[in-house]
Amino acid sequence: MPIIDAMAIRKIALMGQPVLKEPALPIEDPGAPKIRRLVADMLETMYDADGVGLAAPQVYEPVRLVMFMVPADRVKEGEAGAVPLTVLANSVVEPLDDETIEGAEACLSLPGLVGIVPRYRHIRYSGMTPEGESITREASDYHARVVQHEFDHLDGILYPMRMIDLSRLSFASELGPGPRVMVETDE
Repeated sequence: MPIIDAMAIRKIALMGQPVLKEPALPIEDPGAPKIRRLVADMLETMYDADGVGLAAPQVYEPVRLVMFMVPADRVKEGEAGAVPLTVLANSVVEPLDDETIEGAEACLSLPGLVGIVPRYRHIRYSGMTPEGESITREASDYHARVVQHEFDHLDGILYPMRMIDLSRLSFASELGPGPRVMVETDE
């Protein structure tokens, strides 16, 4: 069953909104028409905002639904390749070891800000697609960072809550020229 064609760009919840502070609820039927419409709206919203990931709470829907991708232009040398658009309901993530790595993150719910966030370097995640397919994958580096960032939204966690040093939270406009790794961008 294809995703519903009628899509709408939704308003993105900003830090401080209650929907971003609470754990999201499980989805009973990931293939239900209302969930498929939500997926279509989220996709339109994510593309409109130039993001690489979006969680349902970010569009005021308190359910356990995320989408993300890793575009080829965001993959660093030595990392695994691009990851196509992935949509998962009721997903879980687990670290595969204790190794963490710091990296820059931004978020559509915190427009204009960038922070240095430690994340597990290697993870395993799983969930159910709207088509009913069960997915389990291992991820490393940027792919793992994107997944952890989006899954955090499902538990009411924004990336500044993961930061060790808040002095490393900045406005992107103040960082100056040069390449930056972003999880989600709004620029």
